[in-house]
Formats: sequence, C-alpha cells, structure tokens
Amino acid sequence: MAEEEEESELSDKQKVEIAKWFLLNSPPGEIQYVAKDVKSILNNDDLYNEAASEAFPVYNKFHLISLPMSNRSGDVLVNSFGELEGNAFLEPRTAQVAIIDHVKQACTEVRPATDEELPSPYTEEFRCNLDAEILKYVEEAYPKGVCSVYCASGKDVEGPGSDFELAVVISAARHSPQNFCNGSWCSVWNIEFKDDQQTVEVKGKMQVGAHYFEEGNVQLDAKHECKDATLFQAPEECAMAITSIIRHHETEYLASLEASYLKLPDSTFKDLRRKLPVTRTLFPWHNTLQFSLTRDISKELGIGK
Repeated sequence: MAEEEEESELSDKQKVEIAKWFLLNSPPGEIQYVAKDVKSILNNDDLYNEAASEAFPVYNKFHLISLPMSNRSGDVLVNSFGELEGNAFLEPRTAQVAIIDHVKQACTEVRPATDEELPSPYTEEFRCNLDAEILKYVEEAYPKGVCSVYCASGKDVEGPGSDFELAVVISAARHSPQNFCNGSWCSVWNIEFKDDQQTVEVKGKMQVGAHYFEEGNVQLDAKHECKDATLFQAPEECAMAITSIIRHHETEYLASLEASYLKLPDSTFKDLRRKLPVTRTLFPWHNTLQFSLTRDISKELGIGK
C-alpha cells in the first residue's frame, strides 16, 4: 500500500510573498480587482494588509499612476523622482506636495512645498520651460495624458558651470473594464545637462501595457529604450529641442508597434505553426472559410443524425 504524501501547509511568509506576486503582476488599472480576490483567498486581514502595504507602493510607482489632488488643483504623478518621505510626492508644476494612500490609491492631503524641496531659480528656469513644452506635446498626443518634469539632480546649482539633470515623466491610461480592456503608456526621459561639454544627453524608456479579456486573456507588455543629444542652449531653446526629440522617438516607436501588430495575422501567427501539419498538407491560409470546425466535430460525434 503506497504511502500518501502529506501536503505541507504554507507558512505566513510564503502566503504574503505569493499575494505580493499576484498584486505586483496585476495588469494596468486592475490591481484593485486582483486585491479583492487575493484578500478573499487569504481570508486573513493581517496577512493581506502586510502584502498590500508592500506591493501597492511598488505597483503605483512602476505604472506611474496619476491621482487627483484633494484640493482639486490638478493631478500628481506617483513616481520615484517626486517621492519624498512619508508617502509624500512632489507636484513641481504647482509647487505642492501630495500625501498618498497607496492602497486606496487616493490623495489624502496637500501642502505647499518647502524651499528645500524645490530646485534653485537657475535649475527651475530650465525645468519650467521644459514642463511647458512637454505639457503642450502631451495634450496633443495623449488623450487624458499626464506629465511632469522633475529635477533629478543638481537642484542646488545656482548658475552656469555645473551639471544638473531633469526627468520627464509621461503617463497615459485608458481603463475600460466594462468593455474588457485596459491599457497604459509610460515613458521616462532622463535629461543630463553637461555644462563642460555644452551638450544635453537624452535617454528614454518607454513601456506599453494592455490587457484584453473578453472570452480570453491577451496581454501586451512592450518596452523600448533610446538615446539622443542636443546642444546646451538657453532654457527656451533647450526646452523646444528636447521636446522635439521626445516627440520624434515616441512617435517612431508607436508607429513601429502599430506596423508590427498589423503584420501579426500574415507573418507571426503563421510562423507559430509547423510548416506542415500531421496530414503533411499545407494549410490554405488564403481560403480558411472552407473549413468548419463545428461541422467536422458534429460529423465525428454523430450529432444531428
């Protein structure tokens, strides 16, 4: 008589790690739905709260979610460049700091930013001009898109002679769960101003996520990186040149994505199949309507006789 192996009970730590994995891998805009199911499965508020408190901040910053500020003065982008202490995030356009409840994904409080949290007047001039140009671009290119420009380093630089870095963050999302689809666009651009070389180096990372789940489960997770450069000029000229570079690369990437997915039926899907099926007969892709799966199954099972 064979001995039955006893199933070992998962430890609380293992349960928390598994719960975190499901939360962190939620598709764009769907973490609250996943969290509801995870909480039900765990059936333990303490374990769920531990997992949620660790997973939600990471998820929110990774997906660059935007939240309306509680004083209705605009939106704040949740990301590492604007992160301060105590779940606080800087909104540089309005010089405000928003306190965020990560799990509820809501802004609970807004306060004015202190001088220590803001860049110097010299760096702010470059940041402000770039922010204005990026805002115009995002309003044209992304419906409901949100953007912000941060001082990533060198915020105390008082004048020419020192290097500093700005970061452009763009986030656009379209959530339509009632139509079984959600999607998001995230791009981060690091702008390094090198005074000694009189150049501005631009490095970008773009990420597109989509989830379609009507009668199936199809997900897209595409990433792309690029870099470019321009001359170190006055703030206004720098802002226009940098925005032009960002517009060019993002438009080019979107066009390449569209072209590649238009080719899916004619190339990629065909390549997924073996060249010859078990019948050793080529599949007639040019005339697929001659086949009826329902008819063949009915014939084999003798249905309708």
